[in-house]
Amino acid sequence: MSPFFSPTPLLLANVWDAPSAQAAEAAGYSAIGTSSAAIAAMLGYQDGEQMPFNELLFIVRRIRASSALPLSVDIEAGYGDNDAVIANIARLAELGVAGINIEDSRVIEGRRELLAPAHLARLLHALRPAFPGLFLNARTDTFLLGCSAALDETIARGLAYVEAGADGLFVPGITAAADIRQVAGTMACAVNVMCMPGLPDFATLAQLGVRRISMGNFVHGATARQVQAMLTTIRHQQSFASLFADESH
Repeated sequence: MSPFFSPTPLLLANVWDAPSAQAAEAAGYSAIGTSSAAIAAMLGYQDGEQMPFNELLFIVRRIRASSALPLSVDIEAGYGDNDAVIANIARLAELGVAGINIEDSRVIEGRRELLAPAHLARLLHALRPAFPGLFLNARTDTFLLGCSAALDETIARGLAYVEAGADGLFVPGITAAADIRQVAGTMACAVNVMCMPGLPDFATLAQLGVRRISMGNFVHGATARQVQAMLTTIRHQQSFASLFADESH
């Protein structure tokens, strides 16, 4: 059975490099997933498939070499179309990844737009027999992009993606308990939510039927702010004393 199937919610640590993967393993997490936005930011790119796939592949290779935890890779919309997407996933599968996230939106001329649901459904239909052991987590950006009738659209897309072979439905941006309950109660797959302001606590999410909880790029963002604050303090204080303040206790 895939490490991403669980009767209770799986808290997935989203990582962006070897040290963050090692930190997740040391903290006791049972699985990790990459954050495309965090990796892009680490490499100086904007999110939205702006980094070359080969650079993502290099980071994934280093994460796999640095941690024994099952790894899911966020491949955004696949970094290509049809055959190119299948080839990209095959390269990840060769590295031993356990799953992927693939989404139904794409950044076009600097703006993220939803694609027709048939686009991802067709792709999932091709991926399922090609990668029978890979956890396919289909992400829909209906709530993230503030679609009108987002709940109905999410359910319609989710049903199509599950029928096409998805193992999970990832709905970033959904936070209302009633919406989460309805999506989770409708889908015959693992429903995945993501860290957002106002998201219920983990025990409540379990009661609502959620089976996978992600962090997105929020941990990376908090870490980046801490680094900025640390560097600013050193420059203002003209001293490294702040780096060793905890050692005096």
